[in-house]
Amino acid sequence: MLAYLIRRLINAVLTLLAVTFVTFAIFFMVPKLTGSDPALLYIGKNAGDKVALEGIRTKMGLDDPIIVQYGKFLKGLAVGRDYANGPDVTHCSAPCIGYSFKTEQEVTPLLMDDLPVTLSLALGAAVLWLIAGVATGVISALRRGTFLDRATMTVALAGVSLPIYFTGLLASAIFVYWLAWLPQGQYVPFTENPADWFVQMLLPWITLAFLFAANYARLTRANMLETLGEDYIRTARAKGLPERVVIGKHGLRSGLTPIVTIFGLDLGTLLGGAVLTEAVFNLRGLGYQALQAIKGSDLPVILGVTLIAAIFIVVANLVVDLVYGLIDPRVRLG
Repeated sequence: MLAYLIRRLINAVLTLLAVTFVTFAIFFMVPKLTGSDPALLYIGKNAGDKVALEGIRTKMGLDDPIIVQYGKFLKGLAVGRDYANGPDVTHCSAPCIGYSFKTEQEVTPLLMDDLPVTLSLALGAAVLWLIAGVATGVISALRRGTFLDRATMTVALAGVSLPIYFTGLLASAIFVYWLAWLPQGQYVPFTENPADWFVQMLLPWITLAFLFAANYARLTRANMLETLGEDYIRTARAKGLPERVVIGKHGLRSGLTPIVTIFGLDLGTLLGGAVLTEAVFNLRGLGYQALQAIKGSDLPVILGVTLIAAIFIVVANLVVDLVYGLIDPRVRLG
């Protein structure tokens, strides 16, 4: 198990380095290849004269070779960085993802302020969709062909088909404005008031979980139906094992292996920002910040959100690999 863990950690580190380089190249090298002025992209089209553009170019080192710029970028992540143009020095503390010269602030603290909102949304919704989706899929597989099976799969199909901005607005109209069961307010940090935090996040959780739970229900049902037809399941039943042991210990363990994969990827993606959900419910998380940065063409912020999202996905993949090793020991030999 230790050798398997070391291999996966090394692979994750190399992947992170590759991700940082590709992300950096997209934002710093591609503009040059397309004939755009990188300094103009980072200061804005209406943000000054040639002197101001030259100052930004010098401070960011945009005339340096791409590998030198990437080295400075990695150094900034590790120990911080100074953007200097003669006596004009702008310090960016570690880990320095970038500095927005449009808003005159470091990107990392800006995104860290928004991260708790995204974490609250993604983790809360993940718990709901995993429990609801897997439970619904298992029940539907065990009651195959019944009214319950058809009803749950119909609901799952609706969840997959309806866009999040439709279900979000519809849920708000029903539960906030019509029935008045839930308040319409702003995000409340968990550390300030856990009860208000839970109430304010409940509707976004349910709305987001409805979309993902539908996929998980359908996938779990298909995997369980395939698993329950295996020879070892029939053997377990022939031995007289209780049905809960056959389903829970043998069937569910094998049937949930693909669920672990997509759960890690879905959660990792959402931790990088759930743009539509945050926009519908006015949650100022990473997705909302990315949307505002795109509207304002604030490339350092866009780069920061992209990099954080990629890191979350890589880390999620690492966790999935480790969980795989625990669920199925044969994976460790690969």
